[in-house]
Amino acid sequence: MSTASTQLPEGRYGRSSDERADRKLKIAGTVLGALLVALIGYFAYHYVGQNKISGEVITFEPHKDSVQIHLEVRKDSGTSGYCTIRSQAADGTEVGRADFRFTGSATRVDRVLTLRTTAPGTTAELLGCHAD
Repeated sequence: MSTASTQLPEGRYGRSSDERADRKLKIAGTVLGALLVALIGYFAYHYVGQNKISGEVITFEPHKDSVQIHLEVRKDSGTSGYCTIRSQAADGTEVGRADFRFTGSATRVDRVLTLRTTAPGTTAELLGCHAD
């Protein structure tokens, strides 16, 4: 004796509800993935593309009540702004912080700056550069 099949004949009754749900989930996943990629691209553009000033501490030399810093700044021509630098003591406390302004048409500025400190500083850290 043969057993009765519980499967529907293929192609006779259309798609099952599971197949329709899978298709909807794939579409929803694709749309959400595209939105996520667009959002990441938007933030990346504004972070990288809109930053008109960037800087780098080349060297620094600590002294008793100051830190001498060689700072290199790259910027768009005609852009003015400032860079914030801080110094910390050996125990990690902040002993000095200052903003140094940059203006003019030069696209690359090399300066040796002096940051006054309240105690001997052991670091010179560039916190960031910002356009006006």
